[in-house]
Amino acid sequence: MTHLRQIMLEELERRNYAPGTITSYIRTVEHFAQHFHRAPDQLGPEHIRQYQAAMFREWKLSQNTVSQRLGALRFFYTQVLKQTWSTAETPYPKKVLHLPQVLSRAEVAHLIDAAQTPVYRILLMTLYATGARRAEVAHLKISDIDSQRMVVHIRGGKGRKDRDVMLSPKLLDALRSYWCGLKHKPSTWLFPGGCGRTASHPIDTKVVWLACRHAAERAGLEHRHIHPHTLRHCFATHLLEAGADLRTIQMLLGHSDLEETTIYLHLSHRHLSATVSPLDALTLPAPGEPIRSA
Repeated sequence: MTHLRQIMLEELERRNYAPGTITSYIRTVEHFAQHFHRAPDQLGPEHIRQYQAAMFREWKLSQNTVSQRLGALRFFYTQVLKQTWSTAETPYPKKVLHLPQVLSRAEVAHLIDAAQTPVYRILLMTLYATGARRAEVAHLKISDIDSQRMVVHIRGGKGRKDRDVMLSPKLLDALRSYWCGLKHKPSTWLFPGGCGRTASHPIDTKVVWLACRHAAERAGLEHRHIHPHTLRHCFATHLLEAGADLRTIQMLLGHSDLEETTIYLHLSHRHLSATVSPLDALTLPAPGEPIRSA
C-alpha cells in the first residue's frame, strides 16, 4: 500500500465513511492516476479537467457517477494533499431528473410469483414489504425481525443511519415458512451466504440483484429493466397511492431530505389522476363542425 493510499484510507475512516464509499473513492484516485500514468500528487487542475471531460465524452458515465468521482478527487486533494479545490474550475455536472420505473401492484405480485427459488421469493417479498435497499436486505439479522412490535430494524443504512419499518403480517408468515425450510438454522444472519445457506456471513448483494433479474425474465418483464431498487420505488409509490403522507414515507425510506421523497408525487397514479387537464375544460366542436365565433 502506498503512503498516499494509506493516508487517504485513514482520513476516510476517521470520518466514518461507509465501506462502499471508501472503496469507491480509493478506486477513483487509482483510476485517475492510471489514466495519466503518473502519481496522483503530480497531477493538477488541468488533469482533473481532462479526466472530467473523458468521463462524459469517452466513457459515457452518468451524471451521478461523474459527481461521485469528482467528490473522490476533491477529498483526495483537500484532505490528503491539503490543497485548495476550485468549484469554478471543476464544476459539478447539472443534475438530471429521471423518474424511476414503477410497477403496478399486479406486476409486483406477478414478479414475486415468478421467483425461481424459495430464497429468491422471500428476498423479493422483503424488498417490496420494507422498501429497504438491497444491501440493507442482505445484511438483515434474525434479531432485526421484531414480531412483538411488528417492526423490522434496518441497521447501518445509507449514511450509517438506523430506522424501523413496518413488519407486514404476510411477510412474517413468509419468513417463518422460509425459516422452517432451512435445514441448518442460522444463528445471526437472516439470509446467510454460502452453499446451503450455512456460511457465517450474509449473502452477497448480487444474489438480491439476481433474484430480481431472474424473476423479471420468468415473468416476461425483462423489458422493464427491473432491479432491487425498483421494488423500493414501488413500495413508496404504492404507499402514497394508498394514502400515506410524504413525511411517513420519508422516514420509512430513510431519506434525510423530504425533497428526495417528493419524486413519488410524479409517479403516484392517484395524484396524477386527481388533477384535471385544462383541455377538459374547453368546449371544442366535433371534427368537421364549423367553429362558432364568440
